[in-house]
Amino acid sequence: MKRIVIACISCLLSMLSAAQQTRVKAEVDSISILIGQQAHLTLEVATQEQAHVVFPDFQPRQDLIDGIEILESSQIDTAYLDNGQMCFSRKYTITSFEDTLYAIPPIGVEVNGHSFSTSPIAFKVVTVEVDTLHLDQFFPPKDVQENPFLWTEWSGIFWLSILMVLLCALGIYLYMRLKENKPIIARIRIVKKILPHQKALKEIDKLKADRLLSSDNQKEYYTRLTDTLRKYIEERFGFSAMEMTTPEIIYHLQQSGDQTMIEELKDLFETADLVKFAKYSALINENDMNLVNAVNFIDQTKVEGLPTEERIAPKLSEDDMRIKQSRQAMKTMLYLIGIGVIILFGYIIYHVSMLLG
Repeated sequence: MKRIVIACISCLLSMLSAAQQTRVKAEVDSISILIGQQAHLTLEVATQEQAHVVFPDFQPRQDLIDGIEILESSQIDTAYLDNGQMCFSRKYTITSFEDTLYAIPPIGVEVNGHSFSTSPIAFKVVTVEVDTLHLDQFFPPKDVQENPFLWTEWSGIFWLSILMVLLCALGIYLYMRLKENKPIIARIRIVKKILPHQKALKEIDKLKADRLLSSDNQKEYYTRLTDTLRKYIEERFGFSAMEMTTPEIIYHLQQSGDQTMIEELKDLFETADLVKFAKYSALINENDMNLVNAVNFIDQTKVEGLPTEERIAPKLSEDDMRIKQSRQAMKTMLYLIGIGVIILFGYIIYHVSMLLG
């Protein structure tokens, strides 16, 4: 029996000790509020660090008491105290729509399975006083007010508009310059090309038509015949036969690997040298033989299948090249200015619509 009494006394003492170590407090951040305003009711529990604390769980739109409504509940916050205890706190947002003085009753909190209560709190809700005796002091609703003009909102658009106008003016100037200056048109000409053997045979036919074979002016005859052959050799074999002597021409022909009628050609040039420089008089049949040898040499060394047309590209002067480059630069600038003006115009229209909307 004594043991039971001692156990009950020990349990009672431990409960009293735990109760002394636990403190519960409730407070409101505003003593009074206007109708519809909000205030925060805070519950604080100072107890042992390992204690299990259960706060009241109010739902949104639930009445704390008749006339006071709970809007929301925060999460539980904890903080360490100096005496080795911990403070548990939770905030409740409250409001009221009736002007009266409320007495918030004690709120219960459970700590380690034991119930604790806060002290009552006074909470006052007041209304805005309306002077019903002086009705002339009431003002009707105001009209819709225009937004004030703020330079900071429009300055960027203004300067961008100025830039767009300047770009348009520059674009018009460049367009007028391009329109005034006619472009340089360099056309490629395609001309008929006479092949070397065709020109040589044509010159020999002309020599026949002039009847120099039977004339006494053999010097002119051999001069024109050898000049025709020299021009043909120069165009056909690619060396300056017009400036060479007979041995030099024969040597270059041999070096080029062409042995066609070398001896006949050598006899023709030697006879021509004698007629032109030694006053040698050749026989008529000798003249005929030299002419036939010249024609045979051309026929046997000619190259068929060469192009009969030649493309001649005109060469521009330095001034023409500068003008062409200048026009190309102006066209590029016009293209870039056009893109810039379009982008600026779209940007300005968008921001103006945003400001006016």
